[in-house]
Amino acid sequence: MTASRELPVALEAAQCCPADLTAPLDRAGAERLARLLKAVADPARLQLLSQIKASPGGEACVCDLTAPIGLSQPTVSHHLKVLTEAGLLNREQRGTWAWYSIDGQRLAELSAVLA
Repeated sequence: MTASRELPVALEAAQCCPADLTAPLDRAGAERLARLLKAVADPARLQLLSQIKASPGGEACVCDLTAPIGLSQPTVSHHLKVLTEAGLLNREQRGTWAWYSIDGQRLAELSAVLA
């Protein structure tokens, strides 16, 4: 990766999610932050994040998440999709099952906002 590519990526990351709330947010920043917070503002999604983070290797198959959460596979898949679209999870297809892992950078951004 060249230095010219690294700068726009860093700028995109800075524009995506503010590091904290010490400065006023513009409307676009507030909307991006609201989408991220909305993604985690659900008990099942918080449970899923904690289950995946605590799983061996920091990843879990959707088939292993339904019983601990107590929801049907389609409902769990829906919540995982919301978290993936918010950038909090990475998804990898392995055969017929999808495996999920936490996006550490995005989770750190969320933690910084809440700190």
